[in-house]
Parts: sequence; structure tokens; C-alpha cells
Amino acid sequence: MWALYKKELSDFFSSLVGYIVICIFLLATGLVLWLFPNEFNIMLGGYAVLDGLFVLAPFVFLFLLPAITMRMFAEEYNTGTIELLFTFPISRWQIIFSKFLAGLTIFILSLLPTLIYFYSVYQLASPVGNVDIGGIAGSYIGLILLGMTFLSLGIFSSSIANNQLIAFLIALVLSLFFYIGFEYISRLPIFDSISLFIKSLGINDHYISLSRGVIDSRDVIYLLSLTFGFLYLTKYKLDHRSR
Repeated sequence: MWALYKKELSDFFSSLVGYIVICIFLLATGLVLWLFPNEFNIMLGGYAVLDGLFVLAPFVFLFLLPAITMRMFAEEYNTGTIELLFTFPISRWQIIFSKFLAGLTIFILSLLPTLIYFYSVYQLASPVGNVDIGGIAGSYIGLILLGMTFLSLGIFSSSIANNQLIAFLIALVLSLFFYIGFEYISRLPIFDSISLFIKSLGINDHYISLSRGVIDSRDVIYLLSLTFGFLYLTKYKLDHRSR
């Protein structure tokens, strides 16, 4: 399993995908948070907060994480190496988790440099250090859980598509739907009586709570359940394909 994990990680960086994802994320968030005049600009906001990062990051990762996962199984199908992979003495779950952990590693590596943003906000606060460290830590946990969910959606999409571009588009649509789709559906007049329930089915409703630094077990369980649910669907697809 670890050999496959290291291979996946090596493939990411040898093809520049890992570097591109990290650079685009840092460039996008850096420009919006520090340079461009907008409501999320920390220097113009007057408050030592990182709220803008946790609002902006999900929308950036909506595009970047499908780019990471699109090749995971689609490329194996195209090159024919999926059959060879099935002959290795590892289970389907080990194959899936190897790819998932490789994607998660890239995701976390892209987040690590944003600790510079935290340090900058910490120093800019008056007095120095007057920031909600617990709230920011909770927000990072929420963002990591969100990233895990997007990765599982992307891996599932790659498992049902033989083409990387199609896998990317499926992952993008699925991620967008689960992130804000239910919220828009809940606003339809026909669903007025159950609007809160429909809204609670979407990722955003749970992520908003976590991004405020409030770690509610219901939000954590929801995101983890969605993550493992789509990883299970990936296993089901691989089992069906190997028959």
C-alpha cells in the first residue's frame, strides 16, 4: 500500500500537477487576501481575522481537487495498468486509500504555506497575538474535512470515467452540487416546509459551522460519512469492473 502511495505522490510531482495545484491555490488566495481590494482583503478589513481564507478556499479547491483526482483511475483504465494493479497482493481498499492519501497529502501541502497568513495576522493584531487561535484551528479542521470530501468525490468520478477530462467535469459537477446545490434547491417555494432539512443535506451548511471554529460532531460525522460513502462507491465500481 505504501509503495503505491509513494508512486502516486511521485507521479503528481513528476508531472508538475502537485506544484501547479499548490501554486495556483497560494496565488489565488494571496492576491485576494492581501492585494486586490475586496471584502476579504485583510489589510483593508481593519480586523485581524482569516475568515476570507476559509470562504475563498472551498471555491478554489472545487476546481483544483478534481484536477488532482481526475487521473487516478481514468489513466489506469486508458493505459491498461488497472488490470495489472488488480493482480498485486493488495486489496481494493488499499488501492483506493493509497490514491486518497496521496491526494490528501498534496491538499495538506497546499495548506501549510497559509500558516504564513496566520502568522501575519497574528503580528498585525493589536495587541500582537489578539486573534482567535482556537477558532482559526477549528476552521482549518473544517477545511481539511471539506478537502477530504472533495477528494472522495473526485476519486469516485475517476473510477467511472475512462477519460481524464470527463472525470474532471464529473467531479466538478458533483462537488459543486453537494457544496451549494442543496442550498439552492431548499430555496424553491415548493420545498418551504422542508427547506432546512434539504439545506442540511449539502456540504456548505455543515462547513459554514466548522469554518466559524465550532466543531460540532454532527458536522464532522456528516463530512466523514460523505467521504467514506463515495470511497465505498469507488470500491463497488472497481469490484464490478474486475468481474
